[in-house]
Amino acid sequence: MNSPLVGIIMGSDSDLPVMNQAKEILDSFGVVNEITIVSAHRTTKRMVHYATTAKKRGLEIIIAGAGGAAHLPGMVASLTALPVIGVPIKTKSLDGLDSLLSIAQMPPGVPVATMAINGARNAGILACQILGTKYSEIAIRVEKYKRELESGVLKKVRKLEKSGVGRYMGMP
Repeated sequence: MNSPLVGIIMGSDSDLPVMNQAKEILDSFGVVNEITIVSAHRTTKRMVHYATTAKKRGLEIIIAGAGGAAHLPGMVASLTALPVIGVPIKTKSLDGLDSLLSIAQMPPGVPVATMAINGARNAGILACQILGTKYSEIAIRVEKYKRELESGVLKKVRKLEKSGVGRYMGMP
């Protein structure tokens, strides 16, 4: 797997701190990816080209982050048969609720898997889970990751039960 399997796109470079979390998780799972800026409103022709050539270029999943009107994930989903995972980006005016509703409220026939506001990390994990249905080495990494999550929580459970709430929280 030398060519990117996952494309990460965002409407603006201001989305990069959030969307880089998807890249980081994909990198940690060894999933080759690409990341770029594609604005649905300001670079519409670029968006159309990106979406319509994605499969031919070897992409299997697109993660699209957008804030405000947040048309990017839905517009990309309307142009490709690839799974699109939408990441609503938190906005100043409505705290990302506008982004969330724009991405989640897609018409029948144009689905977008919608994450929580600023949920790019989960978008990366979901992309790995989807790819894991085809690539066993990614599935193994996802299973290991899930076991590590469980282990981390159980470690905290033991600490809480041993020390009590006050000491666990650092209170006298």
